[in-house]
Amino acid sequence: MKSIFYSLLFFFSQNRTFSYFTILVAIAAVTFFFSWLTDPRRLINGLFFTFFIFSLAAWFTFLVYATNLPSFRRIYLMVGAFLVSLVAFIVFFSWTLLLWNSYVVLKHESHTLPNLLTLILAIAMLVLWAFIFIGHLTKSTPTWFRLLLDMFPTIAFYLAAVMYNFLINLLLYQIVPRRYHQDYLVVLGAGLINGNRLSNIQAARINRAIQFAYHQQEKGQPFPKFIMSGGQGPNETISEASAMAAYAIKRGIPADQILLEDQSRNTEQNMEFSKIVAINDHGDDDFRACFFTSNYHLLRAAIYAKEAGLDGNGIGSYTRPYYLPNAVLREFAGILVMNRLRHFTVMALIVAAYVALAICKLLNVF
Repeated sequence: MKSIFYSLLFFFSQNRTFSYFTILVAIAAVTFFFSWLTDPRRLINGLFFTFFIFSLAAWFTFLVYATNLPSFRRIYLMVGAFLVSLVAFIVFFSWTLLLWNSYVVLKHESHTLPNLLTLILAIAMLVLWAFIFIGHLTKSTPTWFRLLLDMFPTIAFYLAAVMYNFLINLLLYQIVPRRYHQDYLVVLGAGLINGNRLSNIQAARINRAIQFAYHQQEKGQPFPKFIMSGGQGPNETISEASAMAAYAIKRGIPADQILLEDQSRNTEQNMEFSKIVAINDHGDDDFRACFFTSNYHLLRAAIYAKEAGLDGNGIGSYTRPYYLPNAVLREFAGILVMNRLRHFTVMALIVAAYVALAICKLLNVF
């Protein structure tokens, strides 16, 4: 162990280029952590994190092969082979995992469109593999037609890259540091069963908020007020806010510590209207608040909170693992729609480029 340490120390002292590389990795790390800790709701944090991880991997690879330590290299190759195999397995067999998940979801949940997303994605991936096969493994296919078929894998690759960035940001948001000095805890609604009964998802959100409130009190801070946020849907006999308040009172929360926001219809309105409720109760906008929702919904809800001017991060409640793939896909679609102009512009440019190439090939321009 001592010999490895001295070898590394000697290497750093003799290799100035590697020292500069180390500084670059340090800058990447500082950039990511500064951006993430300043505002974890920025989607660019995923790009900063990815650049930091790849630069760190490149730095470590350089270190392993430059120091020429056999034991060091063996460990590196074993870890690298495992990671490459894992990524390859996910890429080539993800459609199988999605089909299995869709079977489990349909076995336990209702057969509605939101619960069919993994099945739809699995079928889309199989169709994509078919396009790749027709385009590149069938010799009789004209070149111009192959170019048109290649358009679909390219769009799929772009969407996969966007989803990767979304997943990285969603995972990072789960570990945002919690601050136990809140004045208000905003609990987001999630629909009622049979028009008047809370779902397990909604109950989990309230339970998580109650747990946070008591933990804050244990740390010597004042007990916060709850803002139950959720309007009354067309098939509901009471508002989600009223149902949530009744549940919280049964769990021991005093009624005078609960405020109702019962006009919202979606997450965006949850944030906007809850802020108004907090201002009216506090007398001004100088208050501290955080919101509670399901873990898969955190990032999109946080972006809406930022847009509403609600300066507070979110805390997620537990979700059953089998339900997560569908829920995350639904959240990704929501994020995609929020930034639709940017993404549709990129996809339109991809389509235009491939169509132009196909026409040029058909006319023998090149």
